[in-house]
Amino acid sequence: MLPAAEQLEELCRGAVEVLTRPDLIRKLEQGRPLRVKAGFDPTAPDLHLGHTVLINKMRQFQQLGHEVIFLIGDFTGLIGDPTGRNVTRPRLTPEEIQANARTYEQQIFRILDPARTVIDFNSRWFGPMTAAGLIEVAARHTVARMLERDDFAKRYRAGQPIAIHEFLYPLVQGYDSVALRADVELGGTDQKFNLLVGRQLQADYGQEPQVVMTMPLLEGTDGVNKMSKSLGNCIAIDEPAAEMFGKLMSISDELMWRYFELLSARSLADLARLRAGVAAGRNPRDVKFELAAEMVDRFHGAGAGAAERERFLARFRDGALPEQIPERTLPVDGDTLRLAVILRDAGLAASNMAAGRLIEQGAVRVDGERVTAREAELRAGATYLLQAGKRGFARVTLQRA
Repeated sequence: MLPAAEQLEELCRGAVEVLTRPDLIRKLEQGRPLRVKAGFDPTAPDLHLGHTVLINKMRQFQQLGHEVIFLIGDFTGLIGDPTGRNVTRPRLTPEEIQANARTYEQQIFRILDPARTVIDFNSRWFGPMTAAGLIEVAARHTVARMLERDDFAKRYRAGQPIAIHEFLYPLVQGYDSVALRADVELGGTDQKFNLLVGRQLQADYGQEPQVVMTMPLLEGTDGVNKMSKSLGNCIAIDEPAAEMFGKLMSISDELMWRYFELLSARSLADLARLRAGVAAGRNPRDVKFELAAEMVDRFHGAGAGAAERERFLARFRDGALPEQIPERTLPVDGDTLRLAVILRDAGLAASNMAAGRLIEQGAVRVDGERVTAREAELRAGATYLLQAGKRGFARVTLQRA
């Protein structure tokens, strides 16, 4: 294994916090493979690029010789993570949880090394746990500590209900670290409270506390909200190559750098060179091609990205993409907005009627695909590259009001 100092530099790349760095250095200096845990509740059937920020970090640990545990929270998923919620999360059925969990098992090995990955389920220890056992875990934490959580505190002050089972979620997630004897736990910045509960419980159970490493939350294609299937702003890792490429090309030039930082395997020096090139006049669209091609290659095989780049360009050969594409953000009340209204509000048509005629004439494309249905609607929470006629272009983000 590499010396601890060299490992530390690579492992801390992109991390927001490491609690604590001295603990991580000490663990690395022991010279043994560390047990690195990251938990994923199967609340939706698809993993998306936002999830891969953590999975990429797990892969880095693997490449340095450590063992990673991809923990599927089939038990915690029945509770529902209250993080960032202002109301109680709807609970999923056991059947929904199991169906989603099976898709996770199929998808993670597009990134992780199967030989160094342990897949586990927290129902393995919580399923047989008695009510007395769960009460014993609950006795190791206080209501006052729970109300230190910002989301719980806000709901309490506002008089909004907090169900008792929501208090159990951080305890259950924390006890996972005890059951697995984790050396390191990875999570998004929104999971910091839950991760620290695991560190505290390990100490209470006489274990060496885990190192907590938080990673940034990736914004979705709207550039505003955390990537989420429920918000319609996500890019699933099992999407067809053409859809993945098109969605990545639809993100803003500014968001492109965020995606490079958190998703790309390119070195920091390479990214600096790309930024310098754009500053010197290189078209950001061409740099975005490199990002989209890298992601498509990762999930669809080498060469898939180059092929999708050619197909993407072919869809615009009748009217080449301009150097600068106007960007618009439109508020949406509801889940969708009619395409004709979007064209009007984005300045690509003088009126709804004119927009409808353009659509029916086959003169409108959305992410390179021709749309001819006058009643067509687009989902809120996503960004689209629109073309009306040969020379009308706009990159439009539909943001829920």
